[in-house]
Amino acid sequence: QVQVVESGGGLVQPGGSLRLSCAASGSISSIQTMGWYRQAPEKQRELVAWITTGGNTYYVDSVKGRFTISRDNAKNKEYLQMNSLKTEDTAVYYCYLRTTKWVDYWGKGTQVAVSS
Repeated sequence: QVQVVESGGGLVQPGGSLRLSCAASGSISSIQTMGWYRQAPEKQRELVAWITTGGNTYYVDSVKGRFTISRDNAKNKEYLQMNSLKTEDTAVYYCYLRTTKWVDYWGKGTQVAVSS
């Protein structure tokens, strides 16, 4: 059984920072891509960022220059460093991973709230 668990969410003021972590465990074949989605109230889930095993990254335009994704391949962990947070970053953030066999796994999400 595969488990994907996020941590690091919370309440922060605009301009502040948070670091999200995600740990995957269990019977996982090789992980190809790890990433983060988010879903704000009454909005569709959107892709925030992803990173491949080789270190290639993608960011949605709204977070470029503020968020940094990284991963530890040996430990099946990934991180999302979020700086200069804005109120519009408020959402539930979900970790996901895709294996080399194109199987996707998801975490249950961690809440990020940006408010003064």
